[in-house]
This record gives sequence, structure tokens and C-alpha cells, in this order.
Amino acid sequence: VSLAVLTSRYNRVCRNVSMETFYSSPESQLPAVKVRRPRKDPSGHSVLLFPGQGSQFVGMGKGLTKYPNVKEMFSAAQEILGYDLLTLCLEGPEKELLKTVHCQPAVFVTSLAAVEKLHHENPKAIETCAAAAGFSVGEFAALVFAGAMNFSEALYAVKVRAEAMQKASELVPSGMLSVVGRPQAHYKYACLQAREHCKSLGIEDPVCSVANYLFPDGRVIAGHKQALDFLQQNSRRLEFIRAKPLPVSGAFHTELMASATKPLREVLQQVEVRRPDIRVYSNVDGKRYMSESHVRKQLVKQLVSPVKWEQALHEIYERSQGESFPQTFEVGPGRQLGVTLQKCNRKASQLYAHVDVTASEK
Repeated sequence: VSLAVLTSRYNRVCRNVSMETFYSSPESQLPAVKVRRPRKDPSGHSVLLFPGQGSQFVGMGKGLTKYPNVKEMFSAAQEILGYDLLTLCLEGPEKELLKTVHCQPAVFVTSLAAVEKLHHENPKAIETCAAAAGFSVGEFAALVFAGAMNFSEALYAVKVRAEAMQKASELVPSGMLSVVGRPQAHYKYACLQAREHCKSLGIEDPVCSVANYLFPDGRVIAGHKQALDFLQQNSRRLEFIRAKPLPVSGAFHTELMASATKPLREVLQQVEVRRPDIRVYSNVDGKRYMSESHVRKQLVKQLVSPVKWEQALHEIYERSQGESFPQTFEVGPGRQLGVTLQKCNRKASQLYAHVDVTASEK
């Protein structure tokens, strides 16, 4: 699909336009945005990690528009999303930024803006990048960086994904629980007990399962609200050191997101997907993407599958004895991925740096 500036007609209808209609007219196409990418077949050893939903904060994006391409990113985002994303990131209100439909595009765009910042400060880190991975929605940013998708089409897919996930979240009272357990904790058995508790309350087909594998003994469990309440109330008996609800609207990466898969599958069939220029690792199994069809399939499957982040980190940083570790850059809001790296591979984490989504405006 050739990319041209959106017309005023598209601006009026972009909130409700279907992807089929969107591509039916050459005068209603996505804006072209240049995104910094690594060289093909790089000889260097840097790794970029892209964060996901939950890392957002009011004020992110401050000062980033001074870097090349960032203004164009936010301008294109306003046309694609139908609202001023930059102002929402900078000023909030926080309640609006926290909404799934807003924070997923916000994290996607600001993470790629952070790539521009990194290129300005350390161009070699970008040019010699050998691998990338993204957490949940961060996977879309990783794929754009790796040349597998273009910015505007990926952002449109993120928009559809976020809206579908928000809609699925509203069907059932549900959520996510961050859990750190003792070595003897059995997470799957704890989820089974929580589901049995839900059945005793008359809930049919209750859902409670591990949604994120973060690091050894660090998990996120998601499902029906009653199941998560049970886990919190019985955390000591279940050998949980900590059980803390996350500020999200639904049970992401569980079967409660099943209704969101169709819209995402349809939009991914419409956008152009290429094999990544560098290694990009999938959340679904922790393995690298191998083809265009693999990318489409795994991005849809990711919605209803646990994020195997710990497994992906082991794949990325597996080294023979004496082999050096790469430099790692977390590009985007928050430092959560750096924490998981430290807990999964302390030696690799010694070469970690965070590229924040704010900068001096001078």
C-alpha cells in the first residue's frame, strides 16, 4: 500500500471507518512516517526492549518532539486515532490516559519516539541492533522498528486491538493480579482453586490463569474478579509473598479476550507485514518470528495466551561461557523490563540502560 497524507474526508470518519472501507479508496490512506531502523544483517550486539500497557504516565513525550520524525509521528497519530495523543500524553487527564483505548497507542508512539532519542544520543546502538522484543502491545513497536510493519499501519492495528480489548473487558468483571511467590508456590494449582471457588459462587466457565511469566517466581494472574479476590484473601496459604491488583480494565492474555481476536485478525490481514530485518521474539512462545504469516498468527494468538517474557529473555541472552553480553536498551516509559532482566539474567542486566520518554526541551 502506498502511503500518502490523509485527506480531510478521512479525518472526519477515521474513528468509525472499517479497514475494508479504509483501503477501498486511494485518497483515504495512512500518512507516511519515517521510523529509525537498524541496518540489515547488523554486526553489532545491542538489544532493544519495548514496554507494554501499564508503563504510561502523564508527562511522557515532553521534549521529544525536538528529535527527527517525532513531530510527524504524533501528527500522524492524531489523524489515525482522531484525537490529540501528544496533549493527552503531556497533560492527561490521567484517568483518560489509563484507559486501554488510549494507553496502548500512547505507549506504542512514545516508545518509537524514544528510539529517535536513542539514535540522537547513540546512533550506533540503533544501527547495530541485533534483536528486539516487546511486551504485549510493545511487540508492535518492536516489529515496526525491525521493519516488519510500517508505523501508520501498525498504529491503526494497535487502535483496533485496544478498542477490541476494551470491549471484551466490559463483558465480564475481571482484572489482573501481580504475584510474587515463594519457590514452593504452585501457580496453576492456585488458579485451579480460584476457579473452583468461582464455581461455588455460581459462575459458569470461570477463568483464572497465568497471564504473564515475568521472572522466576514472578507472575501476573488474570481472570474473573471473584477469582482474583480469592487469591488475595488466601495469598499466605498459597505461598504468595505479594499479590497486588494491577490498574487495568480486564483479564488480558486469557480466554476472556477471545472476542477481541477477530477484529485484530481482520486488520492484520489488511496491513502489509514483512519478515523482520532482525531477530524479534514473540510473546506467545518466546521464540523468534520466522515469516510474515507467523507474525500475523502470533499477534492474534497473543491476546488469549500468556506473555512468556521470562522465556523470551532466556532465548535472547543465552550465551556460551565466556561469550560477551549485548548492550540492552529499554526504549519507552518505565523501567519494568529492566527489572525483569535483572531477575532473569544479572550479568546481562549490567549492560542495561533506560531510554526515557522525556527530554529537555532546550
